[in-house]
Parts: sequence; structure tokens; C-alpha cells
Amino acid sequence: MRIYEGSPRQDWAEVLRSIGAFADREVLKELLLLELDGGFILQGLALPQSGAWSESSGTLAKRTYELTDEQIAQLIEERTALRGTVASDTPQAEVGNFQEQAMRVIGAYLDKHLPRDVFLFEQEGAFVLRLLTAGSGGTFGHQLVEFTRDDILAMIEEAPSQR
Repeated sequence: MRIYEGSPRQDWAEVLRSIGAFADREVLKELLLLELDGGFILQGLALPQSGAWSESSGTLAKRTYELTDEQIAQLIEERTALRGTVASDTPQAEVGNFQEQAMRVIGAYLDKHLPRDVFLFEQEGAFVLRLLTAGSGGTFGHQLVEFTRDDILAMIEEAPSQR
């Protein structure tokens, strides 16, 4: 990620936390996140936002967002401004900020491993990541990492002691 190459992005934990908060706000589930050169593609399932009742009410709709580096920076600023003033600072994995908290702990994991490229998807609170990482001798290769929902919940619970 360009974080490590002078990008305005801060680190993976902040970037993913902000994207997770955006997903929580949009009530997105079953996330797919693909890193681009200048941002991310975020896709998820959500209830349609129609005000009127219809036969399709209550069904899920796929939503896709392209989040540019500038939009990510704005999301980070919004989250930073709220820090210490709202309950979202407290891990509450069973309520409205699950994606924010889950993505933050995954971001902390990524900050330790410094991948060059990230593809992530979530299903029912479990995450699978495909990371492009540097190997010995400067070679690159993909690595798969999986976090079950229980893994994520344990990481969220443990996070305050890691700060």
C-alpha cells in the first residue's frame, strides 16, 4: 500500500477502521475490499434505501463504492475528530460498529506484515485476506490469511491492551 511510500494514508489500522465505520454507517454486510493504486473498491450487501414499500422490500441489494485516497483521508479525519467522544471507541462487536472494530484489528495485523497489495472479503463476520508480500531475495508472492468470527471477536477484545 502506498502508506509506506509517502501516501496521505496513515496506516492500515486507521484506513481500515475508517472504511469499516463507513460500512457500518451504510449498513453493509458481506464486504469485499479491493485495493487500487489510488484508493479502494468496497462492495457489500445492504437493504435497499427506498422509502416506499415494495415487493422487494426486505431484500438485500449489492452496493459498490470507489473510495479514493482523498475520500479515505476525509473518512480518517471524521473518525479522528470523534475519537474519545463517542461509544464507538469501545469495542462492541455485537452492535453497530462491528465492521469498524473488525477492520481496525485486521489493519493492525497488516501493519505488522507490511503487504504490498490487499484483497479482503468478509462473510458472516469471518474474513479472508489475500496479501502480496515480499519474500526472501526481493521476490513477491501471495499469501492467504483467514480470521474466523471468533478470531475477530477475540482480537477486538484484546485490542485495548495492545495500545
